[in-house]
Amino acid sequence: MSTFLTSDAAETGSFAVIGAGRVPVLDADAAVEVATKISRRLADGAADRDAERVLPAEEVDLVSSSGLLAITVPAEHGGADLPTAVVAEVFRLLATGDPSIAQVPHSHFVYVNALRHQGTPAQQAFFFAEVMAGKRFGNAQSEVGTKHVRDHRTTLRPAPGGGWLLDGEKGYSTGALFADWIPVLAHLDVDGPMHVAWVERSAPGVSVADDWDGMGQRTTASGTVRLEGVRVDDARITPYHLTFEGPQTYGAFAQVLHAAIDAGIARAALAEAAAFVTTRSRPYPDAGVDRHADDPLVVHAFGEMEVQVRACEALLAEAARAVDRADADLTEQTAGDASLAVAAARAATTRASVEVSSRLFEVGGTRSALDGLNLHRHWRNARTHTLHDPAAWKVQHLGRYAIDGTYPPAHGQI
Repeated sequence: MSTFLTSDAAETGSFAVIGAGRVPVLDADAAVEVATKISRRLADGAADRDAERVLPAEEVDLVSSSGLLAITVPAEHGGADLPTAVVAEVFRLLATGDPSIAQVPHSHFVYVNALRHQGTPAQQAFFFAEVMAGKRFGNAQSEVGTKHVRDHRTTLRPAPGGGWLLDGEKGYSTGALFADWIPVLAHLDVDGPMHVAWVERSAPGVSVADDWDGMGQRTTASGTVRLEGVRVDDARITPYHLTFEGPQTYGAFAQVLHAAIDAGIARAALAEAAAFVTTRSRPYPDAGVDRHADDPLVVHAFGEMEVQVRACEALLAEAARAVDRADADLTEQTAGDASLAVAAARAATTRASVEVSSRLFEVGGTRSALDGLNLHRHWRNARTHTLHDPAAWKVQHLGRYAIDGTYPPAHGQI
């Protein structure tokens, strides 16, 4: 990835790609403006990309070159260092255009955050410079067939002559197909603590299979990463386990971005439902109206959906601000409050995205179910993405806090 957009191109919405160099540094207003414009571009082809499962290489390049993937790089490393509240809004906007593309850089932001938490000064200087040059991080984290989602077999073993050898297989590796660097979660030696091994996508022994076949989020580039004797230097390993030894917002930050994607799906489904009932559906005779959109039952249903989507958007915004407040004054209490706020947002955005994308057909009528329209992609995207973490466990943690003031556990999924 060696191209970037001029700020003038971003401001005009033309998004003309020009020569090699650093990506633009976007302040908060510019980041939201650029995300809004790119979202419109992504929406244009979202239905076709989903239907034909066309991986969005050009669209991901567009997001990268716009400067959006560099907005959390610390200011001392040349970045904008924007708060979580802005990052969450950027994700929500991108997801209204195409939630698959919005999910592609999720791990990129999570591992930029990991570097902020545990990277050495040398690692931060190197990898933040890579981000500012437009490079992308993928992920190789989850494994298929282990006891549970936080159980890992992938291991870094000492290599003859120094350094480490990395072997393992990772599934659901969102963004890995488009990545320049793949952060791999692995044990340091047999049964050792968890570390992140930073490997280049093109390194010997690294292969990424395009084998994701989910019913939704079909173009997230979530392939299988296989690692066979990959050499990793000490300078390319960062501790992961230390992140959770004290108060942290690492998990809450990752989770609020997931919530933003679901909120974007909900808003997109509602908008497309409105477009459909005002242009393409016939009224039910008993309503006594000339336009389906004037049926009182339809209007009422849209009102209820608007309330639900606004509520989840408000909880999302508050959750992101709670993460920022905790980062400004990190204690067990502020970190716990951030996790609870994010749990509420995830529970609300999960329900809103699934229910609104389903109710779309209730208000749209029979024709809305035609496969060629691909309106069902919103429900498929919502149902697939919301399975990342059970929403019921978010509610469980909220309930325990409401009853006896118990904060959620400290791990990367809350």
